[in-house]
Amino acid sequence: MYNCSVIRVLLIVIFISSGWLKGNLQISKHQQHKNHSTKASHVSQQRVKRGWIWSQIFVEEEDPTVRKIGQLKSDYDTGDFTIKYILSGEGAGELFIIDEYTGDIQVIKRLDREQKDFYILQAQAINRRSKQPTEPESEFIIKVQDINDNAPEFINEPYVSSIPEMCPTGTTVIQVTATDADDPMFGNNAKLIYSILQGEPYFSVEPKTGIIVTSLPNMDREARDMYLVMVQVKDMLGLTGGYSATTTVTISLTDVNDNGPMFQHNLYTFSISEFALVGTTVGRVMADDGDIGVNAKIKYSLDDLEESSTFTIQTDPNTQEGIILLSQQLDYESKKRFVITIEAINENVDTRFLNVLEFRDRATLKIIVTNVDEPPIFSEMLYRWNILENTPIGTEVGTVCSRDMDATNNPIRYSISQSSDRRKMFRINPSNGTVYVAEPLDRETAAWHNLTITAREIKDGQLFSTVSVLIKVLDVNDNVPTLSKDYQLYVCEDTQAGENVGLISATDIDNPVDGHHLYFSMIPDKHINPNFTIRDNQGIPRSGTNGKWTFQEDIIQKFSCSGVIASHAPNRRNQENTQAFTGTSIDPGEDGSKGDLRLRFANRDTTLFIHFFRSTAMPSTRVSHFRNPIILNIRRR
Repeated sequence: MYNCSVIRVLLIVIFISSGWLKGNLQISKHQQHKNHSTKASHVSQQRVKRGWIWSQIFVEEEDPTVRKIGQLKSDYDTGDFTIKYILSGEGAGELFIIDEYTGDIQVIKRLDREQKDFYILQAQAINRRSKQPTEPESEFIIKVQDINDNAPEFINEPYVSSIPEMCPTGTTVIQVTATDADDPMFGNNAKLIYSILQGEPYFSVEPKTGIIVTSLPNMDREARDMYLVMVQVKDMLGLTGGYSATTTVTISLTDVNDNGPMFQHNLYTFSISEFALVGTTVGRVMADDGDIGVNAKIKYSLDDLEESSTFTIQTDPNTQEGIILLSQQLDYESKKRFVITIEAINENVDTRFLNVLEFRDRATLKIIVTNVDEPPIFSEMLYRWNILENTPIGTEVGTVCSRDMDATNNPIRYSISQSSDRRKMFRINPSNGTVYVAEPLDRETAAWHNLTITAREIKDGQLFSTVSVLIKVLDVNDNVPTLSKDYQLYVCEDTQAGENVGLISATDIDNPVDGHHLYFSMIPDKHINPNFTIRDNQGIPRSGTNGKWTFQEDIIQKFSCSGVIASHAPNRRNQENTQAFTGTSIDPGEDGSKGDLRLRFANRDTTLFIHFFRSTAMPSTRVSHFRNPIILNIRRR
């Protein structure tokens, strides 16, 4: 065997509290010798390293006193202090020191397990004389032992949760969680228990898990929509002397459709003017629904018993009120009151809580139409009348009619606007609206009269209306035709019979319905020159040269004559006006040329047939007007 020293190591663990174990761990010489002998056959000329066997050293945290916590001792330590003990590693010299002579280990500072729960150190035993290790360096652990010096803390705060109202008992609400920095493996320092401080009997908490559940059924959001539940957590399994913490859990109840709409009143009464425009808001009604959100959405409808469809209703999306609107024009005189049934129904129905009929409600709506004093209304929008000119003054032209449509039916007074009848050609009966001729009417002066007639209520004189009356003056044959100018005609002495002597024109300012009919003839009571005559063909064309009207007469050399133009209209009286015109004979040419005499009237060309006579006396010529142009031919017989 090799002659090597054997160290016995003594580890003493000192516990401050009573009842803690003291332990000595050592490596005996016999055990060391046995280990050395076993290996000696394999290792020659080499010292065997013996492994040190250490137990953990426990040090209670948070103790500020300097104290011995253990001892290192070699079996070769005889007490002569030849062995030097050295400590190195975590905390060596700062937290832990060793007595190099005795091997006693001390802690010199307060330890905090929550910062560091164990320390790894190395121990050496060295011979002071030879400076050689008695044993190889070995490790051991100092473990910091926990005490209950930390209170539990809730994490993930704040706690906010919601559950549906009317949910059953035992419904999980939320889980609260707390942690404790103490050692959960040592004693009860970190063993937590949860309990409810505030929130019973509505909620409870599972002690070990922190899960909050409902304790009462059918919690009603409409009665209370929020709960503040205070939860406490304690360590040491809730025993006296432990630490605790609290947190508040905010629990709100979400809405379910467990309420139907309900009107505040059985009868709603509104009034509206009969003059209100279509689309006017009549009023608002509200059916209360204790629910909120989509569960409170209401649809309104009108059940018009009289089926007039005068009103409609819409839902205000913001307030859920029913807005009643006018959809047709009102008339107080026709209908003074409307009675309508209004219904409110939930859009979303949940039959888990109520039956279908409980999700609707009805009320009665009464709408009163207020009267507005309206101006009189004429029977026609425009009156058109006709009257003959020269109608005697006082003749009735026509009658306007208006009525006060209000229930009072106030009397009405009529008048003609002065601006529409400045010459005061007409007058009106103020009581019955009959219009009469006030001044002679002349179509040629004014063919139309546009009157404005006012109908005004006598009661207050404020309400009135007006209507236009168009009066057309019809023509009568009250004007004679006239020559356009004074004519002087010339004819050559050798003019052949049938030749035209000249052209004349005449006008008549009347305007008969079927047009003018002018007839031309010689004046019978005048001494007529036989060389000139007028033949009235009554508008029937006669064949002749160049398609003109022709007739044969005596040859004339010189003449002078006068003529009368007479107008005639069927069913009208004839009037005459004599205007003189003269002609002087001109020697006719050998070719017997002819001349035309043409009369213009009302934009129509009219041909005059005139006969010229040899007599030197002034014959008379009567002129007739025809619809179609005719030619005046003068021919020698």
